[in-house]
Amino acid sequence: MGWSLAAPGTAVEEPARLLQVASSWGVVVPVKRLELAKSRLASYGDANRRSLALAFAADVVVAALQVATVLVVTDDPVAAHTLADLGALVVPDDPDAGLNPALAHGADLLREHHPLLGVATLSADLPALRAEDLAAVLQSVPHGMRGFVTDTTGTGTTLLAAAAGAELLPAFGLHSRAAHLASGASELVAADGLRRDVDTPDDLAAAAALGLGRHSLDASRGLW
Repeated sequence: MGWSLAAPGTAVEEPARLLQVASSWGVVVPVKRLELAKSRLASYGDANRRSLALAFAADVVVAALQVATVLVVTDDPVAAHTLADLGALVVPDDPDAGLNPALAHGADLLREHHPLLGVATLSADLPALRAEDLAAVLQSVPHGMRGFVTDTTGTGTTLLAAAAGAELLPAFGLHSRAAHLASGASELVAADGLRRDVDTPDDLAAAAALGLGRHSLDASRGLW
């Protein structure tokens, strides 16, 4: 019998299915230093902006841990401590050469001892992410190939995945959807919670309509 959904990041189907995905995938989550993160949420105040950025990342990690090994790349000590406590592996941004090299480095670390692992990178600002939606997308990645999920604007990327045997080749930045398509990755169908990244107050309201994870719900109380 399946489980019922209580909130984003909770199990909603047979645990065996999620465990099956977890044994096959590793996910890299890049987390900016909180002092720099989510500048377009500054209207909520600096403390709330930082709290929201950390809460978004926490909900992503909680959901992703149900379906994958999770490796967080961050140079922020507060985020590192918090996300490690949730169960993520945490490493510093040793390449210190920008987002894409950091993601490639994280993928290499995950495959260092498990070379046949599928690897994905997931945005840290998806507060409505659900574990079962992430599992479904990872299972839909073509064998030996790469796939990605487009954000709600239709121009960016929230997830890039490389099945076992494929190199991640991240190309995040302006118009990353087009860049990932041009690199040969397939566009994957995904639930709204996996596409709704949050940069602005309007984005947060849209994510709240989908259902926020526990950490994001707590951090957003009283903001509207």
